Amino acid sequence: MKRPLDQVMTGDRHASLASDNWSGLCPEALESLVAANSGSAPPYGRDPWTQYASDLLRETFDHDADVFFVSSGTVGNSLVLAQLLRPYQSVFCHEAAHIRLDECGAPGFLGSGIGLTPISQTLDGRMTLSDLEAVLEGPKDLRFQPPGALSLTQSTERGTLYSPAHIQSLCATAKQHALPIHMDGARFLMAATALGLSPAALSWQAGIDVLVLGASKLGGGVGDAVLFFNKSLSQGFEYRLKQAGQVSSKMRLMSAPWIGLLEGHHYQAHAAHALEMAATLESSLHRLGIAPAIPREANALFIELGDAVADGLRKMGWVFHGIQVGSIVRLMTGWDTTTATLETFIEDLGALME
Repeated sequence: MKRPLDQVMTGDRHASLASDNWSGLCPEALESLVAANSGSAPPYGRDPWTQYASDLLRETFDHDADVFFVSSGTVGNSLVLAQLLRPYQSVFCHEAAHIRLDECGAPGFLGSGIGLTPISQTLDGRMTLSDLEAVLEGPKDLRFQPPGALSLTQSTERGTLYSPAHIQSLCATAKQHALPIHMDGARFLMAATALGLSPAALSWQAGIDVLVLGASKLGGGVGDAVLFFNKSLSQGFEYRLKQAGQVSSKMRLMSAPWIGLLEGHHYQAHAAHALEMAATLESSLHRLGIAPAIPREANALFIELGDAVADGLRKMGWVFHGIQVGSIVRLMTGWDTTTATLETFIEDLGALME
């Protein structure tokens, strides 16, 4: 039986480009976690660490939002959608949305049967206004679940970004039909840094009602944050969290890493590093004659590799995901990605291509 430390990937060849959530905590988040672990504090989120983290989130977004902490993005997304919809309704989302493809039906399970209706199939992962307008203007039929909310993902599952104008157009159209807007923000802070915009400009100022904000991709801990900008929609949400087992007795250990990310805007530095590594990787791939299959806008690159090359890389120890479109695979950089890792990957790729 191997101890976990004996199985940690530490070599350059095995430092995964599979996802930015393979990393540990960044130094600032870890420091905050260790500090919060000292001594005793009130349980169930009544501790000063959770209160301070909540205030930092409100300050970061320049909004007096209702803030809650959850153990994962999946449960955050699912409970928020359960809050927004009635069981017979459905969520309008992109065909590639994480809530649809990667959460094992959790929104329907925790939402007592709510549906997920894909309305866009664009390769770049962004929902189009014309797709939304078309489905809203379509015929109503008792056999199908009516819409109850619109869900957007920032950055998208294809590594692309919604501009504020794009978000505003979608939100304005949805709200004409009384649909609240949920945003899956697993990589929201990465998107804000990539666009050089404030978190406020990409969220509530653009029309988002509630955001599920991720931390783990930028070196945070296990807890995501839920921000209700439209506070009228959060009534009773604390009971929904309690019923779902999301009110942790030692909440401070879930919320404290947020302090390390937000104080001093450390998340921006970590996001900037991941973006720089992605740009470096993109340039190196260009030198091998490989162009992105989807324009790179954040820290994810989607490239087309033949099966032989992809299998060869995997045999060397590289880990990456594919998408169900041709032979496209995803490479993703993170706050802890090093130039040595990228150089080794390009060396291995180049050797296989020869």
